[in-house]
Amino acid sequence: MTVADMTNEETINLKIIATSDVHGFFLPYDFIEQRPTPGSLARVCSYVKKERAKYGSNLILIDNGDILQGQPICNYFNSIKPQSTNIASQMLNYLGYDACTIGNHDIETGHGVYDKWAGETNCPVVAANIIDTASGKPYFKPYTMIERQGIRIAILGMVTPAVPNWLNESLWSDMRFESIADSASKWVKLIREKEAPDLTIGLFHSGWNGGISTTHCNEDEVERVAHQVEGIDVIFFGHDHTTRQATICNGDNSSVVCLNPSCDARAVASAEIKVEKAGNKISSKRITGEIVDITNERADVGFEMHFQQARDETNDFCRRRIGLIESSINTNDCFFGCAPFTDLIHNLQLAITHADISFNAPLSFNSKIEKGDIRVSDMFKLYRYENQIYVVKMTGREIKDYLEMSYGLWVGTMASDEDHIMLMEKETKAGKVRYRFKNLTFNFDSAAGIDYDVDVTKPAGERINVKCMSGGGMFDYSAWYTVAMNSYRGNGGGELLTKGAGIPTTELPRRIVWQSTKDQRQCLMEEIERMGTITPRANNNWRFVPLEWAGRAIERDRRLISGSQP
Repeated sequence: MTVADMTNEETINLKIIATSDVHGFFLPYDFIEQRPTPGSLARVCSYVKKERAKYGSNLILIDNGDILQGQPICNYFNSIKPQSTNIASQMLNYLGYDACTIGNHDIETGHGVYDKWAGETNCPVVAANIIDTASGKPYFKPYTMIERQGIRIAILGMVTPAVPNWLNESLWSDMRFESIADSASKWVKLIREKEAPDLTIGLFHSGWNGGISTTHCNEDEVERVAHQVEGIDVIFFGHDHTTRQATICNGDNSSVVCLNPSCDARAVASAEIKVEKAGNKISSKRITGEIVDITNERADVGFEMHFQQARDETNDFCRRRIGLIESSINTNDCFFGCAPFTDLIHNLQLAITHADISFNAPLSFNSKIEKGDIRVSDMFKLYRYENQIYVVKMTGREIKDYLEMSYGLWVGTMASDEDHIMLMEKETKAGKVRYRFKNLTFNFDSAAGIDYDVDVTKPAGERINVKCMSGGGMFDYSAWYTVAMNSYRGNGGGELLTKGAGIPTTELPRRIVWQSTKDQRQCLMEEIERMGTITPRANNNWRFVPLEWAGRAIERDRRLISGSQP
């Protein structure tokens, strides 16, 4: 270092704040439950304002995808008022985001929505591993360069390549998805050669590890990238809705800070970067990261006032009456046997499609629709996502094997009446022990249209005994049946069709004999409007056996999962 360099030493402090999986929680109000919510971009706005007062233009704000779908305000601007600037674009622009990437649920809205949204945002949408099949180049901008006080920062975007495993090809037409690890390795090298960045940031809509793993893709690759791809300083990630803060030692012996703020704008990921410059050269850089809970931040008044009209219009949309329900229903009942909530969806699917059998799973825990008027907001409790309804051809054997995998994720094997029936795991937080389901509950599919027992004394794979069709006819393992299900499942989501039923992924499109032109929630809503009044009841077409063991175990495990027992 020369004397001139020593006299020109400079310390530059940068702050990078990332949101992820906001899912429409823009305002401090849950339009589905019609009550205040602890997370929102309105609260993020307050936090960002305070940090901008400290860091000025050295604060960089980025979003990690899944912003276009979740709350009714998204659905309102995506489908009811598509001619307006998308509400997500308005939010990103108001807050002054510097970059964002796209998530799988954003792609689920279809080209008409996300292409328009990408064109309306003032910041670049970056996603290097989504390839335009016509040109062979990235469909979106692969990365963006930002400069602050002479510090050159590259922000490289990615999305989980598992999108084709969940979504109809029409939603991602003209695209293909590369491995995040392979794409990151290529692009980081290119960026270093072309841009000579001082900092390289990964903005990855992908989880830490696990998820779907096939010969074609790995759903969650962040841990692998952090270990194997040299040249990345910080990775902001998401998708799996799991808070995580980790520092990984990379192959080149550098440290990679990895941050996931989970979902619903309850927290942000924050990285503080201290760069020491000597003349025109970086002499050192120190990066620390944290997950910041913003639920105690006051919602920014200016933000709320700016979006008041959008809130009012969305409330009017949500409060529209569509029918009458004669008894209250709750998703909690669906995990412990036949239940009115799940069976209402089953029966609506069968009425809409005229299929032989229906598959469906509870999509959330403790979601309740009260007796009385059903409104649009209740339909988001009944069905959260903008999937379609599919009718898929399956053999009787495939149906049994599908259910074997589903219940294998759901329940364990009981050796005595004192054993648990549910597959659960314990966690301790703040000194309290909690029980939760071991696996993702949206993969706990049950069936309607057939009568069957689930023998919990048998090992996984040998529990399902299909006795007959619910109308009284014989169920034949070698016969073909039509099965109604959501498009997530029909495209391979949860792998119940592929790993469970054993249907090759390449064969799934040929098995689809019908698909709705509207999303599933809209289909269910229109059927309820047609019926006027609904009287939900359990179909009682399946049960856990032996009854005595199952009954006692269900009572115990239900208390544990609900938290009513230490």
